[in-house]
Amino acid sequence: MKLTIILGMDENGGIGYQNQMPWHLPADLKHFKSLTMGKPILMGRKTYTSIGRPLPGRRNVVITRDKNFVAPGVEIYHSPEEALLALTVQPEVMLIGGAELIKQLMPQADCMMLTHIHSSFTVDTYCPEWNKNEWSLIAEEKHPADEKNSYPYTFSTYTRLRN
Repeated sequence: MKLTIILGMDENGGIGYQNQMPWHLPADLKHFKSLTMGKPILMGRKTYTSIGRPLPGRRNVVITRDKNFVAPGVEIYHSPEEALLALTVQPEVMLIGGAELIKQLMPQADCMMLTHIHSSFTVDTYCPEWNKNEWSLIAEEKHPADEKNSYPYTFSTYTRLRN
């Protein structure tokens, strides 16, 4: 199974504010949908709560320590190991957040698809640190701001370098 992190961040590595994305970029939402459609999406409970519903066309998998958490249309596991075991037959799993889960699973990730928003925002959550020497940038697509997207942004794809 290939584990791919998909994430948007501002120039300072900010990824969220009060459990929401601090920007609105329709092109990034469309990009996210195209990359995740038909694949399992793995997320923490706070990320699921911020979305508010299962995302259609994808197997929604939520990890939470809360043994009483219930969400219709979602598979719930109580540890990353338990969730990954349930997903081992999948060719690719998309890890969509949040920061705590990304930090826990970063060592196992094979690929990162990052949207770099070329602006800074008020944030309270940051992308976990990652060693850029362990990753190779294999694709990059730069976009200027336009009438629908208020900020310039770059879609970047990284793969982990293996020894």
